[in-house]
Amino acid sequence: MKGAAIIIGASGGIGNALADALEEEGEYSEVIRLGRSMGGDNHIDITDEASVESAAARLTQKHIAPSLVITATGLLHKNENGPEKNLKELEAGWLLENYAVNAIGPALIAKRFLPLMPRNKPCVFAAISARVGSISDNRLGGWYGYRASKAALNMMIRNIAIEWKRQNDRSVAVALHPGTVDTSLSKPFQNNVKPSSLFDAERAALQLLDVIDDLKPVDSGKIFAWDGEEIQP
Repeated sequence: MKGAAIIIGASGGIGNALADALEEEGEYSEVIRLGRSMGGDNHIDITDEASVESAAARLTQKHIAPSLVITATGLLHKNENGPEKNLKELEAGWLLENYAVNAIGPALIAKRFLPLMPRNKPCVFAAISARVGSISDNRLGGWYGYRASKAALNMMIRNIAIEWKRQNDRSVAVALHPGTVDTSLSKPFQNNVKPSSLFDAERAALQLLDVIDDLKPVDSGKIFAWDGEEIQP
């Protein structure tokens, strides 16, 4: 049996579905759910490094060495703020919040959680990214903060993969694009999405886990879509 699986953002739609699917599959020794809206030992705020450090310390005290860590967090809209359509809509505070959640948070998770993972066994660190974070795939523009922060996340993953390989050449760090999933994150933007391209959270979770199951060390540092297609940075 594999070591523990940790889902960060488990109170969200994709995160909760990932945790449920992992528990049902039963391939990991335990599935640990962490989230900002969760209490006690399950609480974590990825925008607060002290909170991330405390969560990692609690796992260390319990001698948990996870073989899978998935950061299933993301920010696209909040209250009156949403993806910018043009330069006139840029606002410094909202841009910073996008980076804090979409790029800096997952990087802090890697900083504190990778040391918990095995050094001589296969293990995977994955973060939910987005196809719109691909610079080479950008044809429409707009969505400045979300695109740029997800592009920054993809670069973080690449850096993490290079450094982590020096410590464990059987490790994999990847960014994953889940497609358009029927969650609160995508809800305001679903009108132009074909029904066949809108996944419920349960299906999205299973598709992402299938991609993870097929990963090899040579895939580390890359970005993959829900169907296993590699996305160029």
